[in-house]
Amino acid sequence: MIRSAHEAGLGYEDYLQTDPGKADAWREVRQQLELNQAQLDLLGGFTRTIKAICISGIWCGDCSSQGPMIQAIADATDCIDLAWLDRDEYPELASRVMINKGMRVPVLILAAEDHELVSVFGDRTLNRYRAMAESRLGPACPVPGASIPRDQLHANMQDFLDEFERVHLLLRLSTRLRMIHGD
Repeated sequence: MIRSAHEAGLGYEDYLQTDPGKADAWREVRQQLELNQAQLDLLGGFTRTIKAICISGIWCGDCSSQGPMIQAIADATDCIDLAWLDRDEYPELASRVMINKGMRVPVLILAAEDHELVSVFGDRTLNRYRAMAESRLGPACPVPGASIPRDQLHANMQDFLDEFERVHLLLRLSTRLRMIHGD
């Protein structure tokens, strides 16, 4: 199922074009994001391919802030092959990665080069949950385009980067993949 879902997924810009009226919020966040040199060096050292699927909703406030972070990380390395899927168009897959019995978004599925499942990560990063708890936002999801302090943006992006690094190291140290690659 991961292989077929990944192959059916859209590139970032094609995904944003599914609802051009909501795409501006995503693009505004993306313009605020910049990976630092240490982050770029880390991603530049990746050697194993990570097949990534982001199950999202272009209408979702959390997606409009976290999706651009995920894309910024993927853009910085050839080793992350990222596909975007709308949750409502792929309910079978979304139902298999429910979080706390909810079809939440965004959910990031990370797999090995042969589409073997490695990690399911979502719907919010630890830093996002900390910020929500601190400000007592409650269960509501922010609307797309809602202002997020820069330090929160960068902390959230670091959470995503940490998960990509964890998965890459798992794949790099995998006996199965080391046998395939002879390293």
